[in-house]
Amino acid sequence: SWTKPFNSSEIIIPRSWPNLLNTMIVYHGSTQIVKTPLVNIGRRNLDFGQGFYITDIEEQAISWASRPLNAQKTQVINVYNLDAEAIITTDIAYKRFVAYNGEWLDFVVANRRGEQLWREYDVIEGGIANDRVFNTIELYSNGLIDKQTALQKLQYEKPNNQICILKQSVADCYLHFIEAKIIREGGQP
Repeated sequence: SWTKPFNSSEIIIPRSWPNLLNTMIVYHGSTQIVKTPLVNIGRRNLDFGQGFYITDIEEQAISWASRPLNAQKTQVINVYNLDAEAIITTDIAYKRFVAYNGEWLDFVVANRRGEQLWREYDVIEGGIANDRVFNTIELYSNGLIDKQTALQKLQYEKPNNQICILKQSVADCYLHFIEAKIIREGGQP
């Protein structure tokens, strides 16, 4: 469950937000320039639900843009300012997973099964179920390993970071396009 900022002694300030008065640079890997992100585009059964996915790790956005499905397409890194102060100080329903732990695992599996736990939040931040992690999630989700075994496998993985904006009003107010970087033109080897 989430708590509104400053109403809890358990608030964890994201590592990427050392100065709350500043905005945070974030990236979105795509095959298009996305000046105005739309949160209701895409699949619902993703890790953190149907939303606009960004990361504070540029290399992660590059890997999203350059995945094999996009091999013959133009690959773009969209760069934004995210108003970190607003995320922390307003009544935005913000959920942060600090590690690959039992709570994260159950949340991701439930969302992938269509349970839509993500609907309780405006913004969710946490680890990515990338290729290394995906196999463990699938084994757990299909009942082939228990939760304890899954968590043991996940403890050695260093989480990348993804931020999912789930409410259009948050994207409209707090995410501001800076530029787009073409990392590869479509049709080139």
